[in-house]
Amino acid sequence: MAGRGALDDRGLDLIFREARTQNSWQPTPIPEDLLRRIYDLAKLGPTAANSTPARFVFVMSKEGKEKLRPALSAANLEKSLAAPVTVIVGYDTKFYEHLPELFPHNPTARSWFEGNEPLIMEAALRNSSLQGAYFMIAARSLGVDCGPMSGFDAAKLNAAFFPDGRIRANFLCNLAYGDDQKIFPRSPRLSFERACQIV
Repeated sequence: MAGRGALDDRGLDLIFREARTQNSWQPTPIPEDLLRRIYDLAKLGPTAANSTPARFVFVMSKEGKEKLRPALSAANLEKSLAAPVTVIVGYDTKFYEHLPELFPHNPTARSWFEGNEPLIMEAALRNSSLQGAYFMIAARSLGVDCGPMSGFDAAKLNAAFFPDGRIRANFLCNLAYGDDQKIFPRSPRLSFERACQIV
């Protein structure tokens, strides 16, 4: 059986070739129903044992942005406060508690992780990173621009938004409709020959 088909050039342009990390935004709000649509696409991406450890906090209110402010680096402060939505992509350090529901065909799956802190942290970070990438692809596919960021103080952010310590921040991503005023020229990418091997 052949593959399931492929996106046309318009779809590939929207998600990859013409999509850019945005730094300046139109004031148009992002409605909750669109955030739900983005998540409902992103949640379908694969993770190990369907563990789905990512947790998403949509910071939209003035109070939420002020709570976020102390954790942001200087370079990310203005654009994050101006963005209609700043998403905290976090991970649940007890994601394995949901495995009986999420991975029902193997009732022992929870025991693979429980009590093994290094494995829990490795799996949570890896798979929430995958989910964050799925989330950005889903947002772009629905016409929303993304500005992913690592420039923040994780300890401050976790203390402000996740004080019980169960969830920890992985990265941030601004969501909005970009106004194209502060897009840098696309930086070079490594060629296939430099980045890949076929063995």
